[in-house]
Amino acid sequence: RSNMVEQQIRPWEVLDQDVLDLLYAVPREEFVPPGWRNLAFSDMEIPIGEGEKMWPPKFEARVLQSLVVKRADRILEVGTGSGYLTALLAHRAAEVYSIEIQPALAAFGKANIARHGVDNVTLETGDGARGYRKWGPYDIVVLTGSVPVLPQAVLDSLSPGGRVFAVVGDAPVMTAKLVTCTAPGAFRSIELFETLLAPLVNCERPSRFSF
Repeated sequence: RSNMVEQQIRPWEVLDQDVLDLLYAVPREEFVPPGWRNLAFSDMEIPIGEGEKMWPPKFEARVLQSLVVKRADRILEVGTGSGYLTALLAHRAAEVYSIEIQPALAAFGKANIARHGVDNVTLETGDGARGYRKWGPYDIVVLTGSVPVLPQAVLDSLSPGGRVFAVVGDAPVMTAKLVTCTAPGAFRSIELFETLLAPLVNCERPSRFSF
């Protein structure tokens, strides 16, 4: 774990001590499938079933640092996966609502979170790729898969000052972005880094016209 922080995460400009402390506090190896635990701290995506993968550790850390999660924040996570990022967010926020479209992954993530006594998470099986207003508005929305375009419904679910993390674009050109709601209907976007990430299931596609 210490090597992960010192060799992967700090060099990727993650220097927020609160984020680094969080990575020590939540045992990543207990959220990966048993056959992959010896690689839990490796700089790689780890398969978790249903064709999905966990983010690399440095990616998770960079996202946490960018979001600056506050104790009063209410967060929507689209794509629960293993539940590891869910648990990290829950340690910093008031409440995390997490949506997972794959029932098997929803069960996997739920079991992992329950085992660690995280009690401020609400998990639901469903499709949040085009927004999920049920518990909104949100202070933070995290999309754990990429989208070709950021759905307006996701932006509209933010409270004033709220922010969304999303990887936007199509391979081979994708950009991690932090979009902040500066006022009702007004948004500011910051490009964080270039990356590649598998798309969310059922993500919104831009309109295409044929003649």
